[in-house]
Order: sequence, then C-alpha cells, then structure tokens
Amino acid sequence: MHQRLTSLRHLAADEPVSRAAVWSRRCALFALALAAIAVIALRGGTLDVVPGLAILAAAFASGLLAILFAAAAVVVIWRTGRRGSGAAIGGFFMAAALLAYPGWLAAKAVRLPLLYDVTTDTADPPNFSRSARALAARGGYVPVDPAAETREAQRRAYPDVQPIIIDLGAEDAYHLVLSAAVALGWKVVDQSPPGGRAGLGHVDAVDRTLILGLPDDVTIRIRPLADRTRIDVRSVSRYGRHDFGTNAARLRRFADELQGELAAR
Repeated sequence: MHQRLTSLRHLAADEPVSRAAVWSRRCALFALALAAIAVIALRGGTLDVVPGLAILAAAFASGLLAILFAAAAVVVIWRTGRRGSGAAIGGFFMAAALLAYPGWLAAKAVRLPLLYDVTTDTADPPNFSRSARALAARGGYVPVDPAAETREAQRRAYPDVQPIIIDLGAEDAYHLVLSAAVALGWKVVDQSPPGGRAGLGHVDAVDRTLILGLPDDVTIRIRPLADRTRIDVRSVSRYGRHDFGTNAARLRRFADELQGELAAR
C-alpha cells in the first residue's frame, strides 16, 4: 500500500506542465519589465515620447497575451490534469494589474469628449507666449486656438470650468498666480507682470502627467478689472488627441490652490 501511494505521488509529480501556463507567466513578466522601462525612461527624459509610448503599447499587448495564455491554460489543466495552475493564475493577475491602467483610460475615453485643450475662457482663449524662452521650453510647439466645435464640446462637458475672479489688484493677483503655480509643481517658463497698453499679465508653465510624466502646456492670463482681477487659464496636452479629463482636472486644482493661497493671506 505504501509503495502504491509513493507511485501515485511520483506520477503526479511527473505530470507535464501546461505550456500555456508557462507562457502566461513569461508574457506577464515581460510586460511588466517593458512597462517599467518605458515609464522610467519617459519620466527621466532618456527616451523620446513616441518610442516610449510604443514600448508601453508593446507591454500592454504582451499583457493581453498573458491573459489569453492563462485562459488557455485553465482549459488545458481542467481537461488533462496537467500542472501549472499557479503559473497561470500568477500570469493572469500580473497582466490584469498592468492592464488596469489602460482599461481605466478607456472607460474615461468613452465617458468624456475628445478634447486635449481646455480653457476657462472659450470665447477668447489665452494665447501662449512666443518668447524665445517659452518656445525653447515647449520645443518650438505653439498650441493652435481650439475650433468652435471643440469649445462647444468643452462647455457641455465641463460647465464648471469658468474664469476666476479674485478681489485683489492685478499686481497682487500676479504674484498669487506665480505662488500657486510653484505650489502645484509647475515649471514656469515665461512670465510678465500686468502692464503695457492692455494692462495684461501672463504666466506660461509646463506641468507633467502623474504616471508617465508627459509634458502639458499651461498659460495664464491676468486681466485687471475695477478693484478685482480676472484670471483665465488654458491647459493643452502636447501629445495625443484625448486628455482623459486631465486638463480640466488641472484647471480645477489650480483654482483650488488659488483659493487656498488667497485664504492664507
């Protein structure tokens, strides 16, 4: 009897491993490695955006393959009794964790309009500075004015994104804007205090997205009013045609930061 049990254990140990399970784990590990390389390289500026995004897309494709291999492994293991369930489960969950990010973006893309340029003034959007310093910071890129249909789409999607009116003079408001931009971690690339014929001031800055660190461009216009100041902000994604709500969220954070700075005075 003891010999028979030993033989059964020996046979179970010798049962072949599902190749699909092995490949599921391999693809998942490869996907995680590719994604890590892409994110680190993009955030560190050691890789251009287009090839970096291509590597990230390859990581997502490898993650999808891992899930397909895991599904195939489950079928094979169920029918044949082969080993490898641990590898299949591990590959599935690693790939699912990686693909949660693009899945979340896809859900936002379905819910939100196709926008990459959002402003507090859709009738007269602030213009970006064309100074040598600002152009150098943006790599020569100057965002074009949004089309009429784009502005209408923004008004429908983000009715809460409105001009900011504060009870301060233009000079004080200008310094408040600079302080808020620095507090949010934006890199100020050009600035001009209110003055001149129109009396306008402006601040141009570059912000970066949370995960990939892609640059987005921001311009702020300071317009003096009677005993008050109107502040208009425009945020534009430099890459891609859909911002997944990033620019509107950035303008809301800026408004909240301004309110906090104003309350702390």
